[in-house]
Amino acid sequence: MLFISLLVYSGCLSAADYRIERVKENVYRFSAGHYHSVFMVTQSGVFVTDPINPKAAAYLKQQIKQRFNQPIRYMAYSHNHIDHTLGGEQLADAEVEILAHEYAAEDLEWTQTPTVLPTQTFADGMTVKLGDSSVQLNYHGPNNGRGSVSMRFMPANVLYVVDWIVIGRMPYKDLPGYDIHGMIHSTQEILRQPAFDVFVGGHAEMGTRHDVQRYLNYLQDLYLAVVEGMLDGKSLAELQAEIKLDDYRDLAMYEEWLPLNIKGVHDTLLAMSYFDRR
Repeated sequence: MLFISLLVYSGCLSAADYRIERVKENVYRFSAGHYHSVFMVTQSGVFVTDPINPKAAAYLKQQIKQRFNQPIRYMAYSHNHIDHTLGGEQLADAEVEILAHEYAAEDLEWTQTPTVLPTQTFADGMTVKLGDSSVQLNYHGPNNGRGSVSMRFMPANVLYVVDWIVIGRMPYKDLPGYDIHGMIHSTQEILRQPAFDVFVGGHAEMGTRHDVQRYLNYLQDLYLAVVEGMLDGKSLAELQAEIKLDDYRDLAMYEEWLPLNIKGVHDTLLAMSYFDRR
């Protein structure tokens, strides 16, 4: 997200732009502008997720010490993208286990991302126990970036997913770095799992299972509308002019980003499915 990323990287955010709020029981959401991460506090220490950026991470570490007086034991990256992974060195010291999916870890290393690298990786999933609580990390296949995972915090039953599920807002612009097929498959898998109580995303709003189902409905309706239009021989300009998806007009950025969402699916069908070579 270019504008937001430049704002965060340039250090323009102040303490007034940071916010910590309880989601449920011992699980909290940390917000830095339009970015959100999650952390869980136990008597055995704290489990934190995406650092977001160095200044945000330094602020969060100071607040955890001040408010809870518990050491950070684990930090988990949701995926590889730098607008969520920078600042890891602010949260993690030698006593902190740094977790990531193996694809995210590989990408952080190969691209020389200026953040601390994971100390422990996993392929399909792993469960971390901390006191009487736990975090279940699961990989659902490609969806956004590399190695993007879901994290379920128990017993609060809070689900945290970054970027590939967004509640109350349209998917970002022309879906840069997204796999539309993977987004649909991964979200379907989330909905097949045991119900969660609260959903927290890396952007936009918190919500419920119903909200995630509606997000999936949007992705499927968008995909079907673009495919059907392309099968009818319509150009991208025609698709953008004709596809409206009025049931989702209440979503933030609907007017601005629907034409770009259409382009994202259209371009994916050309690049991945060779739709124009039929």
